[in-house]
Amino acid sequence: QVQLVESGGGLVQVGGSLRLSCAASGRTSSSYLMAWFRQAPGKEREFVAATSPIGAPASYASSVKGRFTVSRDNARNTLSLQMNSLKPEDTAVYYCAARTYSTTVVLTTTGAYNSWGQGTQVTVSS
Repeated sequence: QVQLVESGGGLVQVGGSLRLSCAASGRTSSSYLMAWFRQAPGKEREFVAATSPIGAPASYASSVKGRFTVSRDNARNTLSLQMNSLKPEDTAVYYCAARTYSTTVVLTTTGAYNSWGQGTQVTVSS
């Protein structure tokens, strides 16, 4: 199994930036699909962004496209999420997720991922 640990969350003002990181350990592989999800209070966990293990373009939720950038460093077993132009509606707990079963497409549902981190809080104040 793969273990995931997120870091980099915090409090930021509207329009500011944050960079989240996810460190993977255990049975890591560059072939795993990895993604970021988020969950705001009282809402369901939702897809944010994912990287393809086969070199296809990254996938983003429409609400973050153009503001967030997902990237992975397979040599360091890390997944990052650069978040710019943050809005109050971006406030949530952000989770890193990995799918350790093979896939050829980017998946955006929570059920497609079988490993999760503990989450890191992002709060955007107005």
